[in-house]
Amino acid sequence: MSSSTPGAGLALPHAATLAWWLTAWLRGHEQTDHVLDALAADTHLLAGGSALDLLARSRATGASYAGLALPVEGDPLGLGGPSEFNAAALDAGQAVVVGDLGLVPEEAGETVQWRVLAASRRQLPDVGEADRGLREALLHAAGDLADLDVARWRPEVADALMDLHHRPHLDAPLGTPARCVDLASRGLQAWAIVDLALADDGGALSSYEAERRRGLLQPLGRAARRAVVAACSPEVWPER
Repeated sequence: MSSSTPGAGLALPHAATLAWWLTAWLRGHEQTDHVLDALAADTHLLAGGSALDLLARSRATGASYAGLALPVEGDPLGLGGPSEFNAAALDAGQAVVVGDLGLVPEEAGETVQWRVLAASRRQLPDVGEADRGLREALLHAAGDLADLDVARWRPEVADALMDLHHRPHLDAPLGTPARCVDLASRGLQAWAIVDLALADDGGALSSYEAERRRGLLQPLGRAARRAVVAACSPEVWPER
């Protein structure tokens, strides 16, 4: 099941799951029943309607794919406006863009209701750029955290950095490039390392040390989000 909070654990955010499965359906790679079953596992519904209504509303845009946005304050990643959609997506921390529509998740009990707003075109890092950025950020972060003696104040973070080959398994729909599935998995893994390292002040000796740690990890968190967004946004997928 996807996570309601981007980066939480090692599961895709709701919006990433929806972007992948909507794309597979719009491109004819997956049958409607299979897509509805996949979305039912994450209880996706159009606000005031059903999961089937959500698919129909997406197809009515004429789009052939759905893409992901993972904005945070100061970095509206995946957003192109207008302001109402940007504000709603920023508040949720995630959104889907399909054609001229923006879909923003709102948890309602056991379901994920998708609010529909107007959306504009956006600019994104391509898969190659996001991949290179993630690899470089991981290398820098490993060195920086070693300098901060991560093994002492967060041994589980040190273990995670030493075990990067054991990535989370993601169930992607048909038609999703293997390179993108791998990139999404590595992005989630890096994001989880950041979340773990910043879970509390750990062994920081001072507020200065805690702030320094946060500053060193910000580039990795940014690279991780870019990796997941590129992996779940077909407009920047490599040509096959």
